[in-house]
Parts: sequence; structure tokens; C-alpha cells
Amino acid sequence: MNDSLTQRIQENMRSFSKGQRLIATYIMEHYDKVAFMTASRLGSTVGVSESTVVRFATEIGYDGYPELQRAMQEMIRSKLTIVQRMDVTRERIGDNDILDTVLGQDSDVIRRTMEYTSHDEFYKAADTILAARKVYILGARSCQALASFLAYYLGLLLEDVILVQATSEAEIFQQLIHINENDVVIVLSFPRYSRKATKAMQFAHECGAKGIAITDTAASPVAKHADYALLARSDIAAIVDSLVAPLSLIDALVVTLSLKKQKTMDPTFKRLEAIWDEYHVYEKVDNENTEKDDTKHAEA
Repeated sequence: MNDSLTQRIQENMRSFSKGQRLIATYIMEHYDKVAFMTASRLGSTVGVSESTVVRFATEIGYDGYPELQRAMQEMIRSKLTIVQRMDVTRERIGDNDILDTVLGQDSDVIRRTMEYTSHDEFYKAADTILAARKVYILGARSCQALASFLAYYLGLLLEDVILVQATSEAEIFQQLIHINENDVVIVLSFPRYSRKATKAMQFAHECGAKGIAITDTAASPVAKHADYALLARSDIAAIVDSLVAPLSLIDALVVTLSLKKQKTMDPTFKRLEAIWDEYHVYEKVDNENTEKDDTKHAEA
């Protein structure tokens, strides 16, 4: 359990009312369930009013129950097993429509990312990437897809981009063997944090390279050895890690880099378009028929 939250509860335990002690005890024993309960639900579970739950949150130093709840959610995401994730998702969705619920959660994490991420860190990280000799990109497990996406687009913008294959620690270090102070490593890691990603960032740091962590919190293991931490909220949806906010952050990073290099990249992009046309890389699409088909599906 989060040391800060545990400490807050323990320090205030003697001053709690009887109802607040019931809440505190239940949180200590069932924090994985409480993290996704409404204040009303928690109150009815332990036998107190919703207002008592709200007062409890402010009593231990939070602005309100939503902030306490977010603190618990951040705390447990790196600890939940896949079985617990299924239980949490089932509890959160209940009788609600699954599609609407998941899309709503994704919209919420993007909104919270906008409020949370540092603009200063973001633009400094972008300038650091542009100044690098080589850019190494690594993401393990579910973050491999994000790393591949980022590497593809940076490969269009920069001369030397290396997507590190996170198959084993030995192979990761082998691929990073020539990294030095002129290079940048971008490591993507979200709960449950990959040990390989953390060790790769540490290795790059020890070699003098600049490190950029794309992760969910400054307390993330991969952020500890990074020069810049680009923070994006993520969420749990059963066995799936919701990574829409990290992907949106990556989109913003690619757009930033492309605009900063616009003058030098225009000839490259024109040449790329000519190559794609010559070798028929993309299918030709009849937009008029596509719009008709979309209208039929929407009316169905």
C-alpha cells in the first residue's frame, strides 16, 4: 500500500471518529476494491454516510474523495494481478454499457493528462531529440506497440533512429553497447512496469546518454534515471492497459518535431510521396464510394 497514504491514516487514527476508523480499517484491508468505489458505495459498505467518507478524505489531507480515490488507483495499478484486474473491471462497469464505459474512461485519462503533463519538460525533451546523434527507442510488453509507432514516425524525421528489441536483457544491452553522451534513449513504461525497461534506462544513463521517460508518474522506476519525464495517465480495462493518453502524447511529440524540422523535411516528404506512388505502396481509394458506404453503415 502507498506509504504516504498509509502514513496519513496511521498518523490520524487516534483523532478519527468511530465512523472514520471504520473507513480507515476497510481501506487498509481492501484498498484494491476501495480504489474504484464511489464515496456513496464505500459509505454503505462500511455502514457510514457519504458525507463521513468525504470528511475522512479531507481529514487526512486530500482536497476531497476523488483525490483520495486517484491516489489509491495510482498506487494499486502496478500491483494488481490479471485476475484482480478482471475483478476490478467487472466491479467498475457493473450494469453499464461496456463500450460507453471504456470510451468514457479513455476520454477522462486524456483530459487528466492535459492537466498533468509538464509543457516545459515536453518541449525540452523535443529539443534534446533533435540535437541527438542517435535516438534509441525501447518499450517492453504492451509498450512495444507504442515504441514501434514512435520509431516509425521518428524514422521519417531523423537520420538515425534505432528501435531496440526488448527480447532479453542481454540483447538490450548489446543493442545499446555504442550509446554515449551524444545520444538519446526514449523508454516507454507503464504499470505493470517492465524490469527490462528500467534496467535499459539505467544503463543508458550510466553511459552518459540523455534519457526521456514516457511513463505515468515521476515515481515510476523508469523515470528515476531519466533527464525528462513525459507523463501520461493510463488506466486499467480488464487485461488491457489503456494507453490512449500515452499515444496521444506521442502524437503531440511527433507533430512538434515535424513542425520544428518543417523546412528541412519538405523535400524529404515530397521524395517519399513520389516513391510511394511509384511502387504503389498505398491503395487508391474512391472517396465518393467510401462516403456512401459510411452513410449506409451509420444508418444500419
